Amino acid sequence: MARKTKDVRHKVILECTEAPGTSRYSTIKNRRNTAGRLELKKYNATLRKHTLHREIK
Repeated sequence: MARKTKDVRHKVILECTEAPGTSRYSTIKNRRNTAGRLELKKYNATLRKHTLHREIK
């Protein structure tokens, strides 16, 4: 069965808040459940530690 064009899940990009431009991750979020910007702790290989990554537009 094919997906509808107005799907609830959307692809988003997460960028490091401590050193912008050094680390980016892509993920999918459900906009019905998570209306605000997504924030996750992910690994930044440049800094060699886990940092806060926030959704960018």
